[in-house]
Amino acid sequence: MAALHVRIDVCSAIHLGCSVKKLILLCSTAVVMPAAAFAQSTGSVDFEETIVVTGSRVQEVGGVQTPDSAKAKAVLTQEMIARQNPGQTILDTINLVPGVSFQNNDAYGSSGGTLTIRGFDSSRISLTFDGIPLNDSGNYAIYSNQQMDPELIEQVNVNLGTTDVDSPTASAVGGTVNYRSITPDKKMGARGSVSIGEYDFRRFFGLFHTGEMGPWGTRAWVSASTAKNDNPFNNYGKVNKQQYNAKIYQPLSSGDFVAISGHYNQNRNNFFGSLPLRWDTTRAANNATPRNVGSGSNDRYPRSNDEREYDINYPCQTDAPQTGVQDVTNSCGTEFDRRYNPSNTGNIRGSSRFSLTDKLTLTVDPSFQYVKANGGGTVTGREGVRIINGVTYTGFIGGNYYFGRDLNGDGDVLDTCRIPATSGSACSSTASASNVPGGGVTLLAPSQTRTYRYGVISGLRYDLNDDHTLRFSYTFDHANHRQTGELLGLDANGEPLDVFPINDPLADANGDHVQKRDRQSYAILNQVAGEYRGEFGALTVNVGVRAPFFKRKLDQNCFTTSAGGFIDCLGDPAAIAAYAAANPYSYNESTGVVTGFAPPQKRTLKYNKLLPNIGAVYDITTNLSAFASYAKGLSVPSTDNLYNSFYYPEGTPQAKPRPETTDSFDVGLRYRSTKVQAQLSAWYTKFDDRLASAFDPDLNQTVFRNLGRVNKWGIDGSLAYAPIKELTIYTFGSWNKSKIKDDVANGACNSAQVTNGTFGCTVVGDTIFAETAGNRESGTPKYTYGTSVLGSLGPVDLGITAKRTGPRYVFDTNLPVYRGTIGATTGATPQEQVFAAAAPAYWLVNLDARVNMGYFADDLKKTYVQFNVYNLFDKFYVGGFGGGLAQSVSSSTNFGNPPFVQIGAPRTLSMTVNVGF
Repeated sequence: MAALHVRIDVCSAIHLGCSVKKLILLCSTAVVMPAAAFAQSTGSVDFEETIVVTGSRVQEVGGVQTPDSAKAKAVLTQEMIARQNPGQTILDTINLVPGVSFQNNDAYGSSGGTLTIRGFDSSRISLTFDGIPLNDSGNYAIYSNQQMDPELIEQVNVNLGTTDVDSPTASAVGGTVNYRSITPDKKMGARGSVSIGEYDFRRFFGLFHTGEMGPWGTRAWVSASTAKNDNPFNNYGKVNKQQYNAKIYQPLSSGDFVAISGHYNQNRNNFFGSLPLRWDTTRAANNATPRNVGSGSNDRYPRSNDEREYDINYPCQTDAPQTGVQDVTNSCGTEFDRRYNPSNTGNIRGSSRFSLTDKLTLTVDPSFQYVKANGGGTVTGREGVRIINGVTYTGFIGGNYYFGRDLNGDGDVLDTCRIPATSGSACSSTASASNVPGGGVTLLAPSQTRTYRYGVISGLRYDLNDDHTLRFSYTFDHANHRQTGELLGLDANGEPLDVFPINDPLADANGDHVQKRDRQSYAILNQVAGEYRGEFGALTVNVGVRAPFFKRKLDQNCFTTSAGGFIDCLGDPAAIAAYAAANPYSYNESTGVVTGFAPPQKRTLKYNKLLPNIGAVYDITTNLSAFASYAKGLSVPSTDNLYNSFYYPEGTPQAKPRPETTDSFDVGLRYRSTKVQAQLSAWYTKFDDRLASAFDPDLNQTVFRNLGRVNKWGIDGSLAYAPIKELTIYTFGSWNKSKIKDDVANGACNSAQVTNGTFGCTVVGDTIFAETAGNRESGTPKYTYGTSVLGSLGPVDLGITAKRTGPRYVFDTNLPVYRGTIGATTGATPQEQVFAAAAPAYWLVNLDARVNMGYFADDLKKTYVQFNVYNLFDKFYVGGFGGGLAQSVSSSTNFGNPPFVQIGAPRTLSMTVNVGF
């Protein structure tokens, strides 16, 4: 439920047990007033609604609301959402909230992006849609291109650094983003819009409200949209998206209701615009070969708008395979930009509220979600086999795909890495008379995910009296998460035969599917929570606690060959038994060293913790209040982390990674009136056991491990002001600081590094540390600030939004990106800086203009023409990236490749014609 319209007269107010104070406040406001949904679930909405309807706490200025909550929270309503680009992802819209930073991969929101809140990345932020969790149930990722059409979002609210007490989340140590769909109108109506724009953008949207139907006043809406556009940077990629939504709403009595909603989204898009973050124009100091702008590992990042467009090898044609010879492996279709990222996602959501008595209210929100998606590129399939100790194997072994059969239809099995093809030796990366590293057939090999997810959030609210309320909630979330890695061939033009190889996967000579991963996971949450709210005159106190019980049931069908997550997958049971015998597994308890490969197995891991959630609001005056809150957060290790731990026996410390935890504190002031919405807050977060991929000196391997503490603090502020009806000014800003407590182990000294003194190495085996102590975390801006101004003159609304995003460090070491020999000042390949330590700060300015046809005729009051310009001044900037611990090392003494980073979205013009009645 997005909003309730509560009609209250004196009799019903007395029946509800309103105090005289509350009744006076109600009478001083409108007879019909909206109760804004400042929370995610119906239970949280219902709990906060009792605050909202007690007085003049529902105010909105230009689509901005500042809830009078103990938490630091911001709300943007449809008035603000509607000003954005047509079809825009809601995560781009919340870029207007202080503390939030979002880099969109294109102007239309269907190609992904990068989100942080107070320096926490998206895997540590909970995203919910009508109360149901949208984060990936395995790695907690957020997919910005799979969100609801913006026309259907009544409002979005952002909890900065905290969660609601009934949040169904396993990872939200960094805050929550909750958006809620519109409620069906009481009157029949419809709207339709057509949008066109640069990069061949076309979008069609339609919405129909039934109005009240039948004797019980049932009402519903249904909508559909399609969108397509080219990617803005190269000559290949496209976006194709279609979405369908519906909602049925049955009002009962006294604000009670039952609602059911459905959503289906289908995306077909290519990756694009992710380039190596380096500005050197030649391959090396001793190699004058030009380094061109492009997405290949030998390419570079553009320096300006003039360089940001690049071409890939398209169109292209594969060579026809020839019988009796080892064919050359085709490269057509192998570029990064040829990769698809298809997704089919859908959900069914229920929400309900029942007044069991005058004091007791029940809310129940059940849900079901479905996901089918993948992402990834091409690999080389081998027609040969792998022979170990006289046993012939097919499958995914040592990073190679062995099929033991013809893959390209030329009638032979010669297209493999070894000469002769029947030798069965391991493929080598070094070319020789007996080894062809690229020998084989090009195949599509994305990482496939399928999820069935069931959930329910239920709550009971009990009003002790006018000023004291209790609520209890139970949350259940069960995700059946299947992760595989099937393969499929390419057409002669390099296009996949099917973007979903799982629909018709390739099998080996034994009929088993060859794949790079094969695991089944169940992510299960049972959570109980309780909350008390008491009003003591001007002071309102909230005391809550949630107790999540997380269970991860994991079934790994492949051999785990290293602590870094490398695996070998064989589909045949006899081959699995033989492979286990050839690689016997053992663990030395004294040294913690593993030999052999961990066989396929099942494990169950549990994580439980008590998480308090406490806050208070003090009304200094009618409009001015102070607030403070404390919340403890928990992030359970992702499935990738947990499956990597299968390399170690159950019961060992390495076999159960510790969860991340946070202690978050907020304190601030708010001023709220019909003309002003203002908030200023200071915050501090103690972030413990941050998980990342790093070197473990005891194990001498790179693993997911806890890196210790990071302290984070900052200031957020916003001000929305409407001096007159025709003018709204909104300003916002934040300053963020983080401090990593310790240096992080990042490798062990080898003989070459000792000889050259690389990283200060003097003894073989000594630990190499990434110097991170005292540094800022990477990937998040030091500051953000901006303004949004909307003015109306006659039929025209004109808005402009400008935001400056501060510098973002590339690595936690806060060092530049280099090439060459580490520490060398002379020689053929000296150490040279190829990019600065931080991506530069940048301005992003967006323009929106609307001509309201209702100015000319009353029948056209819901009809308008809107123009949008994204990145008005076509500012070139570094787009989204996640940051990293330190730059990689390609050899003992040389720097590795820089990270790949998105190009910022270019200036993009669009126009929308909307007709409504």
